[in-house]
Amino acid sequence: MSGTRTRAERDAVTVEIMFALVSGVFVGALGFGVLSSALLWAGLPDAWSGPWLAVSGAVGGVLCGVRVVRVLRRMPRRPAAGPSVQVVRIQPSQPGRTSPDS
Repeated sequence: MSGTRTRAERDAVTVEIMFALVSGVFVGALGFGVLSSALLWAGLPDAWSGPWLAVSGAVGGVLCGVRVVRVLRRMPRRPAAGPSVQVVRIQPSQPGRTSPDS
């Protein structure tokens, strides 16, 4: 596994999660509003209002969940382990001898 995350990485993940939740709630509320507006404009019978609102709420919840999953799945992944910069080791100038820095 990888080491601990930096503060910037944790903040970026928090922002992505909050964006996913806020946009998911917005999309879900929009879907619920569009479907439930049929009660006002289409003049559905009173017997249909309860089930229609239940279906509208279910569709809104599904839309919210789909939006959250789509946003969180497109988040960039962190590399598994190891330094992000490749370390280059300097060889001594002559075989069998150490470099002056050692």
